[in-house]
Amino acid sequence: MRRRPLIRQLLLALPVLLVAWIAILALVLRLGGEAPAVLVPFPPEGLVAALPDVSVTGASHVSVTLKSDAPDLPARVYAAGAWLVLPAGLEACIPNFLRTEVTGRP
Repeated sequence: MRRRPLIRQLLLALPVLLVAWIAILALVLRLGGEAPAVLVPFPPEGLVAALPDVSVTGASHVSVTLKSDAPDLPARVYAAGAWLVLPAGLEACIPNFLRTEVTGRP
């Protein structure tokens, strides 16, 4: 029996890991998790118009980032037609050294 090289195993495992990570994030929000903002990849037409109390904090050709003070933001975004909602703006996702301003640089 021939073993696959380690590089090939890693290249096969990385896409699976990425899909699993995204699925877990989406499932947590779908089951009632909260986040200060949400990222909606490939948003449907009229999504923002269907959510009058949200702010758009970022947008591109393939995604939109929404923020709201309402506690049920993920559920409302799903109800407005989004097929996938991911958390955005979580402080734990950004290391402390990137959040605080570094002083005393030469």
